[in-house]
Amino acid sequence: VRQAPVLFTACESWGEYCTAKIDNTGQRFLFTNAAGQQSPINILAISGYGGYYLGLSGLIIGRLTIPEIGEDIARVVCFDLACSNCYQNYNITKPLTLQTGGYAKCHSCQRTYNLNDCGSIADGPSGRNLYRYRVNYINDINGTLVVNNG
Repeated sequence: VRQAPVLFTACESWGEYCTAKIDNTGQRFLFTNAAGQQSPINILAISGYGGYYLGLSGLIIGRLTIPEIGEDIARVVCFDLACSNCYQNYNITKPLTLQTGGYAKCHSCQRTYNLNDCGSIADGPSGRNLYRYRVNYINDINGTLVVNNG
């Protein structure tokens, strides 16, 4: 995590988020924040740690602004970058656009999701929340982030 400043900021700062994708060459993870700043990480350098899949269209990673009910601290969360409603309704992946303030917008169905409210719909037609993955973030010397759906 520490080798990717954009990802490190998203994991350490309340209400900050970034997207995670594999770049066009297939050789690097690319972390991008709402301001467009990017941090590329060479996949070959970390591929020995196991397989990697980045959801349907990529991932959105960040730290909530306030703790969830029953929690003491605001944790790092991860959502799929694909619009859950477009995927459920049409079986196609429409990637969201990360916006400032902890929001993500689908330009296909016009829904805006509040990332700080568990990926709920903040604006647009009713529907389902964003797909969410389990996250384990350890702020050790390197910073370790594990995302899974199991």
